[in-house]
This record gives sequence, structure tokens and C-alpha cells, in this order.
Amino acid sequence: MKAILTFLFAFVFTLTYAQPDNGLAKTPPMGWNSWNYFGKAGIDEKIIKEVIDAMAAHNMKQLGYEYIVVDGGWRDTVLGKNGELLVNKQKFPHGMKALADYAHSKGFKFGLHTVPGSHDCGCDKVGGWGVEEVQAKQFTDWGLDFVKLDRCRFSLDEHPDYPKKDPRWYKGWDAEGKNILTAYSKWSKLLKESGRKILFSASAYRFYDWYPQLTNMGRTTGDIKSNQTKGAVFDNPKVNSVMTVADKNNKYSQYAKPGYWNDPDMLVTGAQGLTYEEQKAHFALWCIMTSPLMLGNDPRNMTSEELSIITNKQAIAINQDPTEQGKKIKSEDNAELWAKKLKDGSYAVLLLNRDNAVAKPITLSWTDLGLTGKKQISDVYAGKKLGSFNNSFSATVNPHSGLFITVKAD
Repeated sequence: MKAILTFLFAFVFTLTYAQPDNGLAKTPPMGWNSWNYFGKAGIDEKIIKEVIDAMAAHNMKQLGYEYIVVDGGWRDTVLGKNGELLVNKQKFPHGMKALADYAHSKGFKFGLHTVPGSHDCGCDKVGGWGVEEVQAKQFTDWGLDFVKLDRCRFSLDEHPDYPKKDPRWYKGWDAEGKNILTAYSKWSKLLKESGRKILFSASAYRFYDWYPQLTNMGRTTGDIKSNQTKGAVFDNPKVNSVMTVADKNNKYSQYAKPGYWNDPDMLVTGAQGLTYEEQKAHFALWCIMTSPLMLGNDPRNMTSEELSIITNKQAIAINQDPTEQGKKIKSEDNAELWAKKLKDGSYAVLLLNRDNAVAKPITLSWTDLGLTGKKQISDVYAGKKLGSFNNSFSATVNPHSGLFITVKAD
């Protein structure tokens, strides 16, 4: 009975607060977020401006990377007297409107991280609970185009003194998630009614079935391992490695659609711990999964190898094709096939070797894709045709590597 009542409450509440299409995220959002590389302590106004300049110098906006998002670290540790967010004046002396104006002057859109509960993830009492209207108006006045709402902490205790990982923080959100739904629904409504086109990104660390009704992109996982958490990891089930979060995100492929996309977190390309081949496989996976392509690197220091991955126009076109979220279609002995159907009837496929030591022969059969006849195979990263094949295509793939291909009618 309790489960039924909980479901009915969520259903009625979602119908009450669900917002119609806001016209955004017809394809997966693309841009850059400060968290994965710089974390909370490593950002300031100077660095963000340098990132914007670097993104402009590399013509990243022309490739689709349009959002510049400042994650945690921009706020003061307390709210103003009316519940308004205060900017850390030492790190951002000119404030957020000036930074948004700077991003806009370079052709980019601008976004910020904020929290819906009582406290942020560092336990500072700067959440939006009960003062959502005040903070949403600030975002409108500052000219924001993107809001990342990060679940973080919620305590019903006015002055909690328990540590960061104490389970009492999560009791405030309650086991059924009622308070989480209340918070995200209210923010969805306020942003929709703000008078600006503000993309709504939900980061609540797992998939919720109300994401597609209320948000434009929703995190299906915890934070991916990255530079600011001692380095990215390609495949380790004990941590949020690239493959750990990809596997979690894969479970919800049926919910992705224009206007809403599942989010397995920001990319970890660049100097964050992955090899060149792991980065290629990582980016290919995010493209096949039709995931938001939010860079989490240091754009001021990108190698030619990293640029060759993240600026690959065919890979980006595969990501931006809104036909479906691609998914894992076969897995055997650490050899996997991930595939996405494209709007012209062709397929993008990743032949992926998750083994960390042994090269593996991997075969894609046309029956895996529901196809027959002769097909033309092309290598996405190499930018060349590999030939025409009947019935199947095989390749030997090195450890922690992948072959990113397209399959088209010959």
C-alpha cells in the first residue's frame, strides 16, 4: 500500500509540475564544465576567462561546444539576508553577470552550478530550499543560459554539525525521494517561466523517471573519476570509471529523446589519466550513447591528440543525431559491441575491447543490427573507408581500445 501511495503521489505531482517542451536540447548539449579538471578550489575569474578565450581560439563553438559552465567554487559560504546567493568576491571580483557577459561576447552561452537542498556538497548552507524564487531571479538577471542543479545535502536540522558523509544528510531528502521531486519540480517551473531560455541539467546521482518531464539532461550516475579525484580510470567496477558509468547509463536508453538526454557525466579527455586509446573509446561511447558532450578538461592546454578526438566532425555528427540513444548490443569475454542507429538508416558501432592486457578479435555480424547484404565500413577516427563486406566485419582490437566505425549500405 505504501508503495502504491508513493507512486500515485509522484505521478500526480509530476503531472502538476511537469513543464512542456522548452525548446532546448533538441540534440545533446555540448560545452565545457569546470569541475572534472579544476574542482572547487581551482577556479577563479581569470581562469574561466582564459578557458573561454581558449575555446574561442580553437573554434569550439563552431563545432557545437556552446555552453561554458562554472561548477562548484563560485559561491560564498553563506547566503544573503533574503536567501540570495553571494559570489566569492576574492575569486570572482566582478561577479557572475560580468562573466556571463564575457562569455556571450565571445559567442558562448553561460551556466552555473547550484544546489536545491539546504547545503552544498561541502556542507555550506547555501541551498535554494525555500528561497528558489529569489535565486532563480538572480540567474535570470545575470543572463544565465544553463543551470546545473546538484542534489548535494539536505538537512531538516537548522544547524547540523554532523560530518559530510553522515547518513542524516540524506534523511532530509527522505527514502521515497519526495523532497527531491519537490525541489527539482519547482526549479523546472521557475526556469521555464523565467523569461530566458535556460537549459536545465539535473545532477541527482541516479536516474529518476521524472527526469524526461522536468529536465533537459539528467545524471544517471555518481561523479565520474577525473583529475580532481586523483585521476580518471577507464574500467574498474569498484569506482566510477568510464565503463562503470557507461554501463549504468546504458540501462536507461529508452528514455532519451529530443528535449531530454541521459547524462553519464562530463568527459574526462585530456591530461586526466586515460591513455590516448582509452580517450578515443571514451569519446566514441559518449557519441554512441547520444550523451551530452560536456568537456571536463583544461582547454588552455590541449594536445593535438586530444583535439583530434574532441573535434572529430563525424564523431560529433553521430552524437548529435537525435534518432536514439545507442546502446550495448553484445558482450562476451570483455569484447563488446555498442551501436547507434542514425537517421539515414546507417549505424555507428564501437568494437570495444575492455580487457586490459590481451588484444581480441571482435566480429560485428549484420544480424546484430538487423541488416543484410553488402555494407560499406568506414573508420570514424581515421576518416577513411575500410571496404565493402558481406554478412560481417571483423577486426583485432587492442586492450582498452576500440574501433569506431560506420556501417552503411554499399
